[in-house]
Amino acid sequence: MRKVFCLLTMVMMVFVSCDMKLKPFEDGEGEHEIEVCRYDRLESQYLTTGDFSALQQMNMDYPIETRTLIEDVLRLGEVNDPQINHKFLAFFQDSTLQQIVSDAESQYANMDDINSQLNAAFDRLKAHVPSLPIPQVYAQIGALDQSIVIGNQTIGISLDKYLGKDYELYKRYYLPSQLETMTREHIVPDCLSFYLLSLYPMHDFESRTQLERDLHMGKIMWVCNIALGRNFFKSRYISVVDKYMGGNKASGVETLLRNNDYSNLVRMMK
Repeated sequence: MRKVFCLLTMVMMVFVSCDMKLKPFEDGEGEHEIEVCRYDRLESQYLTTGDFSALQQMNMDYPIETRTLIEDVLRLGEVNDPQINHKFLAFFQDSTLQQIVSDAESQYANMDDINSQLNAAFDRLKAHVPSLPIPQVYAQIGALDQSIVIGNQTIGISLDKYLGKDYELYKRYYLPSQLETMTREHIVPDCLSFYLLSLYPMHDFESRTQLERDLHMGKIMWVCNIALGRNFFKSRYISVVDKYMGGNKASGVETLLRNNDYSNLVRMMK
């Protein structure tokens, strides 16, 4: 199984991009703007009981999410393969994965805290970046692969990657430093980081120096800290961005995100 993707030590992000259908939001602002869609519950129902009606509902109500999970996250094959449902079910009959499915559904029976944190964070972001699109967010269960899946203004949370640093099964596959990021508390920060990176990618990434790449990540994390209302992410690159922004924290966030000139930040690092 693949190692956890550590946001604090890696800059090159891999996004699963697809034309994902957006579900309508309720009218109004604030706390009810974002609510995590519980796609994971249908998935769990099918994978643990083989309930075909749950699979039908997955395909009918969440066709793009199901395609993304099967083809891009689990890489089981094409969703229109006549045998794909059997492959999907058989893949999760592994005892370890069955335990993970059960534990994820138990730990995340209630996600009201995640909904509240997401709404508060995006309310703060919108205050600084009015043009920022509000994403549709859903939960799923993968196979200890990707933590966050980004589509077209869509965020998929893989609950299996957030079962806690003391989760016994993780200790077979991950280093202690990686386990620190696999907690409930990291879900919203990770959602923000991946989503902002998808909206504000680094131009000419391959030709950039490692320092510029680190500063780009520092810039994204600095904005995430503003959205979170606290200094969740910490690094010397974030500190340099904070010093660079000075008194422009309130008015310069969108300009910072869109700016791909890192020369001033690089000079400040020396």
